[in-house]
Amino acid sequence: MSDLSLFLGQMIRKPLQVSAVAPSSSVLAREMAKGVGPDTGPVAEFGPGTGKITKAILDQGVAPENLTLFEMNPTFCARLKREYPDLRVENLPAQDLPLAGLPPLGAVISGLPLLSMSEATQRAIVGAAIKALRPGGIFVQFTYGPRPPMLERVRQELGLQVTRGHRVFFNLPPATVHTYRQH
Repeated sequence: MSDLSLFLGQMIRKPLQVSAVAPSSSVLAREMAKGVGPDTGPVAEFGPGTGKITKAILDQGVAPENLTLFEMNPTFCARLKREYPDLRVENLPAQDLPLAGLPPLGAVISGLPLLSMSEATQRAIVGAAIKALRPGGIFVQFTYGPRPPMLERVRQELGLQVTRGHRVFFNLPPATVHTYRQH
């Protein structure tokens, strides 16, 4: 089954778990992963879906044993386990990251639709990610709209500075990547 047909099927069956109109493009996936590599250490990916960003993270040189995926949709989890048998795939929401018992992370790469979530959920997800990062670690998130992908109030409460990346026009819809670090 192709990424698109799997994605569309899950979007119809479980619309609350799939909130994009299409899987991430390879161009967006590469932009999301460009800040990680063999020396990043442990990495978590939130909402990997069909695995486009997962592939880009691995292509950047992150070792399979250093990549853990957090995906709530069981159909996507099964697909990810088949496609990437060497990866750890957790069928957990992102805010349950502490339950996974991971070492301090060098990066969290998120494909979650943060802006469509409540402030409390945003705070729980990003807060869990930031607490799991080692000093100097990064939280990478994309957004489709003109605003940053995280509420300003949440960003300030968590003491994060943000760097806006390039607009990726070769994605449906176009997206912008933002990288967050603690002050």
